Amino acid sequence: VYWPLFVLIFYFICPIPHFIAKRVGDDSDAASSACRELAYFFTTGIVVSAFGLPIILARVEAIKWGACGLVLAGNAVIFLTILGFFLVFGRGDDFSWEQW
Repeated sequence: VYWPLFVLIFYFICPIPHFIAKRVGDDSDAASSACRELAYFFTTGIVVSAFGLPIILARVEAIKWGACGLVLAGNAVIFLTILGFFLVFGRGDDFSWEQW
C-alpha cells in the first residue's frame, strides 16, 4: 500500500512559502512583516496537513495504524530537520563556522 507516500508532497512544498516571503518581504525591518506571518500560517497548514493525512488514511482503513505511526514518526524527523536547517542556515550571509 503506497498511500502514505503522498506525504512526500508536503515535504517538498513546506519551504516554498518561506522562500516566497523571503523574496517578497522587506528584510530591512527587524519586526515581523505581514508577508512573513502569512508564510508562517501557510507553512503551519502544510505541516498540520502532513500529520493529518496518515491519521485520516488510518481512520478509513486505507493503511494500518502501525504504518500511520511510522509515517508520523518520519514526519517529526523530517520537519524537525527542515526547521533545523532554516534556523542554522537561514539567518543570512553572516554565517561563520566559529559559532560551533
